[in-house]
Amino acid sequence: MTGMMSLVAYDDSDAEDGEKPSTSRTAAPPGSPPVQSDLYPCPAATARVTGSPSFITDINVMDRKRKSVHNNNCIPDISLSNSDKCVLQPAHKRPPGGDSLLKPYISKRLRQEQSNTAKEVEGHVSGRSHDHTRHLAWNIYRVSEYLSPHLQLKYTSTEIPRKAVFQMCQHGGAVNRVQWCPANRYSHLLLSASMDATFKIWDAVDSGKCLRTFSCHEAAVRDAQWSVCGQKILTGGFDSILHLTDVESGNHLFSVKNECRISHVRFNPSDPNLFICGGFSPVITAWDIRTDKVIHLYKAAVQQHFDVLFLPGGKEFLSTTDSVSRDSADRTIIAWDFASAAKISNQIFHERYTCPSLALHPRDHVFAAQTNGNYIAIFSTQRPYTMNKKRRFEGHKVEGFSVGCEFSPDGSLIVTGSSEGTIYFYSYHSSKIIRSLPGDGSACVSVTYHPVLPSLLAASYWDGQIRIWQ
Repeated sequence: MTGMMSLVAYDDSDAEDGEKPSTSRTAAPPGSPPVQSDLYPCPAATARVTGSPSFITDINVMDRKRKSVHNNNCIPDISLSNSDKCVLQPAHKRPPGGDSLLKPYISKRLRQEQSNTAKEVEGHVSGRSHDHTRHLAWNIYRVSEYLSPHLQLKYTSTEIPRKAVFQMCQHGGAVNRVQWCPANRYSHLLLSASMDATFKIWDAVDSGKCLRTFSCHEAAVRDAQWSVCGQKILTGGFDSILHLTDVESGNHLFSVKNECRISHVRFNPSDPNLFICGGFSPVITAWDIRTDKVIHLYKAAVQQHFDVLFLPGGKEFLSTTDSVSRDSADRTIIAWDFASAAKISNQIFHERYTCPSLALHPRDHVFAAQTNGNYIAIFSTQRPYTMNKKRRFEGHKVEGFSVGCEFSPDGSLIVTGSSEGTIYFYSYHSSKIIRSLPGDGSACVSVTYHPVLPSLLAASYWDGQIRIWQ
């Protein structure tokens, strides 16, 4: 029975080169009736397969119907039963379910050859993918031709830029922050975080082109920061998700959901495995990347924190909040001890304005606070964090926007954006406006000087533009 099944299971219809394919089936064993048609199987052969007497009877009935049709040269209306329909299938085709019942024999040697071929193809595809990733990384982590001659030079004095050299408009929403890569060798790279739920890496020195776009967030990316080595990016946003992304591979080294929407993230300058984040919550959290756990909670009687700033050494940090009383801004700026999570002081700023951003001087023991009173105030970084009431940088407008400010790398200038889009340059020593770069009406919310090139400045705007000034 088994030997006979293999004779009718498959049709060897492959013809040799130059031969006409045969339409007849494989010959049956001696003693079997000849095959009568292409479309109807030989009753005896089918009977041998099925081995069912009732099935043979059905076949004989169908054979008589077929002869009657051919003899009368007409096609009668014949209603076929389910068994008839099964018989009408061409004999050279596999019956339903045949794949699971009858399988061709494949030798062990042939199976091994097919397996090796599949592995080679898979390895070739994965190798191409890996090579493509390496090619992208090489394009990002290369030394800029324009930047290379300046890497060995000592930074002298900051110059004020005069014109826009690049204007990048690929973000679909407001750009909340821009930051140059802190590794000088790769400082042609600019990081941007946007309300369009993406953050991007740009070649902002040579070409002004976007090199990579990361879309791992589901809502606005409120803040982003490079790691000190320039190989990783920490991001947080309104989806309450924190991501630490490897730039070369695009993989997430750390991903966790925070308890609130995030408005700022900062690495600890003394330990790159630790960072803090805060936002629309009275609590600031400190995380350890190595354990994926919260190590400290910093609680204040406020609704939200606008910005955070580590002081030199990383043992203390400052936060700005939305707390404002009638006659003073109690808890507007709070100083925290990082290790113990204790409040050091909450009586630092005594004017009734909130402070959307903070900046640290690169040389002196002072920090700057941008205020919604349309001026920048200066404070000491040493306890009790006294404000310098004789020096105030005013002339620009903030008007509720989260406008950032920054010191130049040599500390001689303070640069700030404004609600009307103009960039203002103040002398750190005289507090006077030296120059301004006009905008087009859209708020300028983030400005940053290049760490190597003394006259290069990046600025981001509320309409989604990024401009490079020189």
